[in-house]
Amino acid sequence: MQFASAAEFRAFGTSHVVMLVLFVIGIGVVIWWGRHHRGADREQLRRRAFAVILGVLAGILQIYQFTPGDYNLNTSLPLQLCDIAVIAAVYALWTKNPLTTAFTYYVGLTLTIQAILTPALDSGFPDPRFIAFWGMHLGIVWAGCYLTWGLGWRPTWRLYGFAVAATALWAVSVTGFNYVVGTNYGYLMRKPSTASVLDLLGPWPWYVVAEVAIISLFWLLVMTVPWEASARRKRSASSAQG
Repeated sequence: MQFASAAEFRAFGTSHVVMLVLFVIGIGVVIWWGRHHRGADREQLRRRAFAVILGVLAGILQIYQFTPGDYNLNTSLPLQLCDIAVIAAVYALWTKNPLTTAFTYYVGLTLTIQAILTPALDSGFPDPRFIAFWGMHLGIVWAGCYLTWGLGWRPTWRLYGFAVAATALWAVSVTGFNYVVGTNYGYLMRKPSTASVLDLLGPWPWYVVAEVAIISLFWLLVMTVPWEASARRKRSASSAQG
């Protein structure tokens, strides 16, 4: 199904800029919202309402991708890393599970943001593909920000290790699927047709190796070490006062 009125999506065109502005505003809103009810009786209700909204949206959009007019073996299966991240985000919002929260935080605030900045998207608003892409990707990042800076979840060495291991397991599994079936989920077999940061990392398979190394190092140095250093300083200060 193709909406005749839907314009073709252009990177940094009007619709992309609008979504980027909404993305930035939304981050501030969910952080403020989370802090406003953190630890209160209403926290669970609001957190789970967020989970339901994101889960229903992702579910409806996945069903749409399985309809006869839209189904495509190369794009419709929920095998992209962001497909796994949205499931993790819904579960994290519902339960505050630290493992799925970690996956949402690490994947959402790096790889999902990369997809937001350089989307592999052809269809513009109001095509369902456009709505699907932005609804899911913005929701993942907002959930990660909400849980971390809104509700106070904190990354640790153990949770960093879990996120790296889980992502590696996904990469190995999906690469095997891609090889057998001939698909390109996760862009693990070839780069997207549209411009992306992968263009800077060389040919296959080296861009995959480079991406894994860069992401793992970034997760460690930027997204884990500062939190652990802060926690250590707080423990030291508490011990000194005691």
